[in-house]
Amino acid sequence: MTIHQLADLADSAACPRLVVKVGSALLVGKDGAPRREWLTALVGEIAAMRARGQEVIVVSSGAIALGARRLGLAKGGRGSLSDAQAAAAVGQIALAGLWAELLAAHGLTAAQVLLTLEDLEDRRRYLNVTATLGTLLAAGAVPVINENDTVATQEIRFGDNDRLAARVGQAAAAKGVLLLSDIDGLYDRDPRQPGAVRIPVVRGVTADIHAMATGGSSSGLGSGGMTSKLQAAEIAELAGMALAIIDGQPLLPVATALESDRGTLFVPRGRKRARKAWLGGRMRLRGAVHVDAGAAAALGRGSSLLAAGVRAVDGDFERGDAIAVLGPDGTTLARGLSEYDAAECARIMGHHSREHEDILGYAPRSALIHRDQLVLI
Repeated sequence: MTIHQLADLADSAACPRLVVKVGSALLVGKDGAPRREWLTALVGEIAAMRARGQEVIVVSSGAIALGARRLGLAKGGRGSLSDAQAAAAVGQIALAGLWAELLAAHGLTAAQVLLTLEDLEDRRRYLNVTATLGTLLAAGAVPVINENDTVATQEIRFGDNDRLAARVGQAAAAKGVLLLSDIDGLYDRDPRQPGAVRIPVVRGVTADIHAMATGGSSSGLGSGGMTSKLQAAEIAELAGMALAIIDGQPLLPVATALESDRGTLFVPRGRKRARKAWLGGRMRLRGAVHVDAGAAAALGRGSSLLAAGVRAVDGDFERGDAIAVLGPDGTTLARGLSEYDAAECARIMGHHSREHEDILGYAPRSALIHRDQLVLI
């Protein structure tokens, strides 16, 4: 079945596996204490999903905010990286205990999973996450996932749980991702402006869609804004998942949004093969190559990327690293794993394959990026 409206996310046939992301501002009050009444109601909704046959994965923010209150840290624990890491170390225990307690009241077992960016960017570790989530769900547990903020560095982290939720959904082969936010969807401009209109359905995240987004979180507690949600939607659509943004503030947020059909649904594209979906969702790219119009057209026909069509090389990448392929106008056309390092790419760019052996001193590979290691964006 295809998900084409918000209500389909509550259908166990259309969406047998769902990721629900909860933001800090919803879970933690302005006083730094958990909003127990609201969270208790949400857990009841999750229990109802399980009762109708859906498997549920929770991606939960809130550890830093909870820990900051207990440690007495200013700025919600986000004044510095060291403050955030310390707050996360304390808050994660409280957060996990809260979910475990409330899920247990419905006879459900919570399973804590802390992830770093590298866990989902490295192919072997990604497959391990996939296997672990599959085993937990098969055993009837509810995985509760958060970024491992205690060890993540500023340079190597997701930075928001919107994109983490999309990547987790991809790893778990979910059919839908539900982002509970402090706003009820994507608007055509800043929703505080007069005449702003909510976009109910988005079929493909384009440059025009990105132009509608405003960065930053209005609450001051979270780390993501609409821009991060659109980036999550891009990851989801490449993986063949629907993603919805709904208002998480009502006491029963899921039922309220789905019954009133109020939110924004990003309709999925056709699901790609697992490896290509993983490539398309990667967030850390080591460099880029710029291609001419002929190479761009060939990629669109499903061809590999040949060095003859490359006009410039950016970055300091090695063979096997993920890089972007940029078109003549600078837009990203594809991502893939390079068969050469950056210096070699620079030497053979613009040259036909028959010239490569003389340039490099060894027999060339079949392509700069083989089509099996490349995904169009």
